[in-house]
Amino acid sequence: MAKVKKTTQQEVAEVTVEEKLKALYELQLVDSEIDKIKTLRGELPLEVQDLEDEIAGLETRITNFIQENKEFDASVTEKKKVISDAQEAIKKYEAQQMNVRNNREYDSLSKEIEFQGLEIQLAEKRIREFAERIEEKKASIDESKEILSEKEKDLMQKKNELAQIVSETKKEEDTLAQKSKKVEEIIEPRLLTAYKRIRENARNGLAVVAVERDACGGCFNKIPPQRQLDIRSRKKIIVCEFCGRILVDSTSE
Repeated sequence: MAKVKKTTQQEVAEVTVEEKLKALYELQLVDSEIDKIKTLRGELPLEVQDLEDEIAGLETRITNFIQENKEFDASVTEKKKVISDAQEAIKKYEAQQMNVRNNREYDSLSKEIEFQGLEIQLAEKRIREFAERIEEKKASIDESKEILSEKEKDLMQKKNELAQIVSETKKEEDTLAQKSKKVEEIIEPRLLTAYKRIRENARNGLAVVAVERDACGGCFNKIPPQRQLDIRSRKKIIVCEFCGRILVDSTSE
C-alpha cells in the first residue's frame, strides 16, 4: 500500500484561494454527511444521558433515605435508653419515698418521679414520630426503587437501540471521518478554525454554502450582484454579511 504523503505547512500556504474554497466546500459536504448519520440517531444519545442522570439521582435519593432511616433508628434506640433510665430512676425514687423523714422530702421525690414520667412520655412521643418517619421513608424507598427499575429497563432499551444504529453506520462514519481529516490537512489552521467556529454556531451545521438563485444557501438572504461576481472570481474568501457563512460559487459543487 502506498504511503500517504502528509501535507506540510508550506504546501498549505501555497494553496490558491480557489483551491482553499474547493477544499472548504468539500469538507462541508463530508461533514454534512456525517451530520446526517448522527441525525439518524435522533435524540437517543440525549435520552440515554438523561436516563443515566435520572438513575444516578434516584440512586442518590435511595441512599439518602436509607441513611436517614439509620439515623432515625439510632434516635429510637437513644429514646428507648432514656425511657429505661427514667424507669430505673422512678423505681429508685419510689424506694426512697418509703424512708423519708418528712413531707418536704416526700414532695421532692414525688416531683422527681413526675419529671421522669414526663421524660418517658416525651421519649415515647418522639419514638412514635420516628417510627412514622421511618415508615414514610420506607415507602419512599420502595417507590424510588420501583421507578429506578423502570428507568433502568428504559435505559437498557435505549442503549440497545443506539448501539444498533451506531453499529449499522460505524463503517460509513469512520470512512467519512478519515476523508474529513484528510481534507482538513490542506486547509490552513486559521481558516479551519474559522470554519469550525461557524459550523458550531450554525443551527444546521453549515459553515460553507453555495449561492443559489442570487441568495445565500444558509440564511437565504439576497446577495448583491457585485458580491456575486467577487464570489465567482474565487480570488478571496467572502462571508455572508447576514449570517457569517463562507460563500462559494454554485459551480464549486
